[in-house]
Order: sequence, then structure tokens, then C-alpha cells
Amino acid sequence: MSSTTHAHRRPGRRAVLAAGLLLAVGLGVSTQVSAQAAVHAPAKASAAGSRSVSGTTGQAVTRVADFYGAYIDAKGDYEDPDGTLATALRTHYLTSDFATRLAAWEERNGEDGVLRAQNVPARWTVTDNGAVGMGHEVVVTLTYGSGETTHKTRLFVLLERYGHIADIGTTTNG
Repeated sequence: MSSTTHAHRRPGRRAVLAAGLLLAVGLGVSTQVSAQAAVHAPAKASAAGSRSVSGTTGQAVTRVADFYGAYIDAKGDYEDPDGTLATALRTHYLTSDFATRLAAWEERNGEDGVLRAQNVPARWTVTDNGAVGMGHEVVVTLTYGSGETTHKTRLFVLLERYGHIADIGTTTNG
């Protein structure tokens, strides 16, 4: 793809991402597609020749996958990262108390607290870790680099009873 074509696609991509966020926020529709569709895997032949991603509204794993997929998309555009979208996602998905604690953590550590890194992962997976007290824990595994030089970070994301992220840490809350 030429750089000219790439430059002309960017506004459309951003509009589609923003429209998807509005749908997810306003209608409660899952946008998990961005979390799994962005995972680069070798193409496999299938009867339909396409890939399927599904989610369930209100499910903890889907909610965290929606957040991380959209957040990584917003932060991962190295030519033109969308800080406004990343901030809006934090406002929507994080509890206000956790957002305050996360900002303090970022100030102390000089890293993005959602990703626990200064850069953006190449791949990620989201898995259920079960109920924890009155909340639910989801494990996010972020893979940085490619080929034989990869590094994985495992994060434990705690959702409060009403589905907002109340903590992101490197150890389980259970």
C-alpha cells in the first residue's frame, strides 16, 4: 500500500472507530472485534474464508476486550495517535477513583498505566479469571515485539460489580 493511500484512509478509520465507540457506549453493543481482529495470525483456510469474533453485552471478558482493543487502536497509531479517544475510553471504562490512582502511578513510573509500558503491544489476549469478592477479574496478556524477540506482560483487570474497571495490576486480586 502506498503512503498516499495510507494517508487518505486515516480519517475514515478514525471516523469508523469513533462511531463504533459511540455505539458501544450509547447502545451497549459489543465492539470486541477490534481486540481480536487486530491480532496478526497466519491465514488459515476455512469453508467461509473469514474469521468470526463474538461477545456478550455485560460479560466481563467482552467488556475488557472492548476497552483494550479500542485503547490499543487509539494509542497504537504511531503517525497520529488519538489521545482524545484514549482519554474518552478511560473516562467511560474506568472508575473515577481508579483513574485518579492510575494517573498517580503513571506520573511515578513514566509509563502508560493501562498497558504498563511506554509502547503499544503487537498482540493481546483476554481471558476470564472468575469472580473476586463483589467484582470479576479478567487476565490481559500483552505481547510486545515480534518473531523471537517478544516479551509478554500479564495484567489482572478487576471489574467492579457494575462493569467499570476498578484496578489493573500485575498480580491477581483473588
